[in-house]
Amino acid sequence: MRTYLPKEKEIVKKWWLVDAEGVTLGKLATEVARLLRGKHKPIFTPHLDTGDFVIVVNAEKVKVTGKKLDQKLYRSHSGYLGNLREFTLREMLQRHPEKVIEDAVWGMLPKNRLGRRLYRKLKVYRGPHHPHQAQKPEKYEIKG
Repeated sequence: MRTYLPKEKEIVKKWWLVDAEGVTLGKLATEVARLLRGKHKPIFTPHLDTGDFVIVVNAEKVKVTGKKLDQKLYRSHSGYLGNLREFTLREMLQRHPEKVIEDAVWGMLPKNRLGRRLYRKLKVYRGPHHPHQAQKPEKYEIKG
């Protein structure tokens, strides 16, 4: 018995459209990471990119639980002394809601070349409109 490994040409990549409105951030991130990774397919192979493209819309309407809006911090540093910037989740959702979802998904992907390749297949948009109509994305429903 030989182990089947899918060839790069055999892997069919679909486009999924996920609506983030009213969905908990963590649940959204795990499902999106699962789709990007390809774990929903029977040909999943850990060291190959068997995943699909994911478009997330309505990023500004994502839901969080507890006191995370005021307690969760996002930090950025320019590299210069004294230039550490801290933003709460509430501020990030107002300024860059796409970044909140991208950071959550990035935390659930492998930290290597494969993870960076998977991350490039994630497209996140603030509102309900996106420029990927030509790819004919299918709706993916996330409960919660």
